[in-house]
Amino acid sequence: MVDELSGSSTPAPPEAKAGADAPTVLVVDDEPSNLASIEKIFQRDGMRVLTAPSARAALDLLRGHRVEVVLTDLMMPGTSGIELLRAIKQLAPDTEVVLMTAYGTVETAVQAMREGAYDFVEKPLKRMTIIKSVRKAAERRSLVAENRSLRQELKLLTKREIIGSSPALRRVLDVATQAAPSSATVLVLGESGTGKELVARYIHDHSARRHGPFVAVNCSAIPETILEAELFGHERGAFTGAFARREGRFAKAAGGTLFLDEIGELSPSVQVKLLRVLQENEYEPIGGDTVRADVRIVAATNKDLRAEIAAGRFREDLFYRLNVIAITVPPLRARREDIPLLVDHFLGVYCAKNNRGRLEAPREVIARLLDYSFPGNVRELENVIERAAVLCRGEKLSVEDLPESIRESLAAAPETITFSVGTPLDEVERRLIRETLRYAHGDKSVAAQLLGISTRTIYRKLGEIEG
Repeated sequence: MVDELSGSSTPAPPEAKAGADAPTVLVVDDEPSNLASIEKIFQRDGMRVLTAPSARAALDLLRGHRVEVVLTDLMMPGTSGIELLRAIKQLAPDTEVVLMTAYGTVETAVQAMREGAYDFVEKPLKRMTIIKSVRKAAERRSLVAENRSLRQELKLLTKREIIGSSPALRRVLDVATQAAPSSATVLVLGESGTGKELVARYIHDHSARRHGPFVAVNCSAIPETILEAELFGHERGAFTGAFARREGRFAKAAGGTLFLDEIGELSPSVQVKLLRVLQENEYEPIGGDTVRADVRIVAATNKDLRAEIAAGRFREDLFYRLNVIAITVPPLRARREDIPLLVDHFLGVYCAKNNRGRLEAPREVIARLLDYSFPGNVRELENVIERAAVLCRGEKLSVEDLPESIRESLAAAPETITFSVGTPLDEVERRLIRETLRYAHGDKSVAAQLLGISTRTIYRKLGEIEG
């Protein structure tokens, strides 16, 4: 067996010490002499080696060790190599498997590959052949793991979530959750930067169309002269410059959701065509025939559409078609208790994006952010945290890392609470705790300090009140 594995009569190379990044290979064979020979070969090549005389012993080792590659005999008493391969893919899906056998046939090789084997080597084994096969299997596992890690990192940097637990935000999500399974058109209202597109994506992700495309169109970002063609598409030769047929956004969103942001910017002619889609579920590409519209429309605007109707800039019948279910996203100043959660989320995103250690936001920084009105809403807060993550020189943010407008913002004065004579003490306590919590932006530890009681007492009193 040693002669076969060596592949020549030259002396075997000296054993190399396994490095920190050396792969671990698990060798499975019911013949002790084969195990010993293969173990020495891999050790001399600088790999970490584990050995097992049976499938059961191999699986026990896999449960307690990280193994990059399993090299297993195909024909073993009890559990075969193919059966072991299936068990490995259940227990450790990322581990690559190389099968070795003296009974190699094309059918066996094909079956092994279908079951997830990386490679198939035949006996008599050659030392360089098995080293090359196992090395390549370990490289493949490393590349797959790296690719998965990069995808996760990319997902973290690109996926945008709705962050917060304030009552105002929960009310929005409650309505969105109820509306999502229906086919009703939804109109999302709110100031710029509040996260209207995130709400639209939330509706899509919780609808029956979630496996279809989500296509977003900013109606104010596309010139009026080409917006109709962008939305509905056009046929070749439909107008000057139309050298080829082009699908519109309605066609691209087929089976999914079309999000029309800044819907108040639509021209009168496009409003007419959109109204037909909402009424008849069909549209006509420019220069083309009628097409069935298989889309769910979610629209959004920061304009007062009723005022636009009064001014003659927006069709009233289109407004009522869009306004089947209206959701108003609250401005950030109406959900200040979500600011600490948003800060923590954005710090995680932008520290990872800029390849730096995770920063913390101390209490004084959070307090200054809570005192600021954020006219640009969540989008402005995100920009502030991205800037701070880039400019911060320590392990924690400081007030100096914030823009001047926020550093110089003044805290709002606490309100006065009045009670009528004879108000029960329970009612006084209830209102005092709730108003103090509101002033402290939901921070129970701050509220407890202001009231001169322990945080535990706040939790207990809240429990009594809510009970």
